[in-house]
Amino acid sequence: MGKDLYEQFPTARELYDRADEILGFRLSRLCFEGPEEELQQTRNAQPAIAVTSLALLKVATEVSPQLLERPAFVAGHSLGEYSALVAAGALPFDEAVRLLRIRGELMQAAGEKNPGTMAAVLGLDLTDCEEICREAGAEVCNVNAPGQIVIGGRREAVVRALDYAKARGAVKVIPLSVSGAFHSSLMRPAADGMVQPVATASLADPAVPVVLNVTATPTQDELAIRHELVDQVCRPVQWTKTVEFLGAHGVETFIEFGPGRVLTAIIKRMLRKSTCINVNDAASVRVQLPDG
Repeated sequence: MGKDLYEQFPTARELYDRADEILGFRLSRLCFEGPEEELQQTRNAQPAIAVTSLALLKVATEVSPQLLERPAFVAGHSLGEYSALVAAGALPFDEAVRLLRIRGELMQAAGEKNPGTMAAVLGLDLTDCEEICREAGAEVCNVNAPGQIVIGGRREAVVRALDYAKARGAVKVIPLSVSGAFHSSLMRPAADGMVQPVATASLADPAVPVVLNVTATPTQDELAIRHELVDQVCRPVQWTKTVEFLGAHGVETFIEFGPGRVLTAIIKRMLRKSTCINVNDAASVRVQLPDG
């Protein structure tokens, strides 16, 4: 992940090297060489994905300076919210890397203390999923798109919820390979652990509105962001409402920076007339914006 960027662009190399200094170990080597099992541990995956996403953003804006002259809004899904805050000028790169390492360690520890799992439920609406979760003792964790909802909780509760979902006509249920029930109440110890690091972090009012995960509303208030970075650890990601908000406020072009294309696919499905650009490797950083 990110090796092509590191080798081809000095700007990306600087960010990876800086992250290595901040963390005190070779995160870059883990990104490029693995082992995959170690990279996928959430304490490593969170800063690794963020550094790669921000390297893609940095290189793309260096190659195409007009790219992010003045975006209407920024938003990110879960840990991606940190990258969005960096892009908006609210959070320095160093702080983002430091906070995500802490966040990852806390979430990994919470998953060990309160074991849980997650699963995707396809083809049911939010009301159905909420009812199923109440009956089973599970929780809604990510509201990603209409008919695409991730639930979580203790393993036995999630298993029950999936049985109920299939009985209600879910098109598909997909157990996820995760180390905890992220964005659920089982992550409360991690959220509590984030209070002090977030309170003392260097944060500023963002230059452009950031649409928050928990509320799907925009803010340019530094204090609201501090509350968000604690709350979003143990509350659902409202991505459906986020995309609906952006579409309702006239956003027609979306650019996703990061090692994947999941959000691009969701947005294109929800807002069919939108232009969605995915920047996920060195070959895709030369972004051409649509006219107008």
